[in-house]
Amino acid sequence: MTEKSRFPLYGGQAVIEGVMMRGTHAVAIAMRNPAKDITIHKEPLGALYKNKLIKIPFLRGLVMLVDALILGTRALTISANTQTGEDEKIQGPLLYLTLFISLSIGIALFFLAPAALGQLSERFLGLGSWWGNLLEGLVRLGLLVGYVWAVGQMSDIKRVFAYHGAEHKTINAFEAGAELSPASVSRFSVEHPRCGTSFLLTLILLSILLFSLLGPLPFWARMVSRILFLPFLACIAYEYIRWTANHLDSILVRILIKPNLALQHLTTREPSMDMLEVSIAAFNAMRVEEDIPI
Repeated sequence: MTEKSRFPLYGGQAVIEGVMMRGTHAVAIAMRNPAKDITIHKEPLGALYKNKLIKIPFLRGLVMLVDALILGTRALTISANTQTGEDEKIQGPLLYLTLFISLSIGIALFFLAPAALGQLSERFLGLGSWWGNLLEGLVRLGLLVGYVWAVGQMSDIKRVFAYHGAEHKTINAFEAGAELSPASVSRFSVEHPRCGTSFLLTLILLSILLFSLLGPLPFWARMVSRILFLPFLACIAYEYIRWTANHLDSILVRILIKPNLALQHLTTREPSMDMLEVSIAAFNAMRVEEDIPI
């Protein structure tokens, strides 16, 4: 077990002109408002984070993933409101409908469409089921990398990705026991082994392995299997990311996570000093809410 595993599994997310930091009991969002001041929103985490479910291996991955989607959507809404001065809220049925639509589009694009292409390649190109499944997986991987690269070319998203880099640098600095000042934090890496980007790549690679082992399936069974096995794959991916993050002293682990860290360079940018200031403010605010001295 590495030194990092002694710390709580703090995480975060880049938002519009800011960073969300999630602790074990509280969450804080720091944002640079239109007046260039830092606005901070703080709140306690829900009862789910105190539930025994989040301590059960594999099941905890699915529970935390669903909650992270809800928390992330709310954080993005808060940051958008900070920039516009409005107070629109996505909560209740509207929040769940938004998440359902977003997840449905994601599953259709990254899982069902490649599966349909793989099935068609077997039927019309005469490929065997193994090759068809492999083609499906490679298309899925290409879609993920291509999508991340494409959205990263947008100017607004580049700023979000820079705040993503600031979030990683801040957590890396904390886990290294360094001073949390912009000058100090700037020296750390934009890579972090527990990043959501790493989770997505791991999920895709696991899907290539699992679906290749399923063999030939009728079209309808192939589509259904991609949906039914997705929660199972997500649980395994979560545990894998968690395990590798706690065993970085192993040379083998450091080799295994190289693809994950490499992909993060598409979803992170080197942040400016004022972005680091925002990220540090979010982290410190979260720690104060958890009654932990800064």
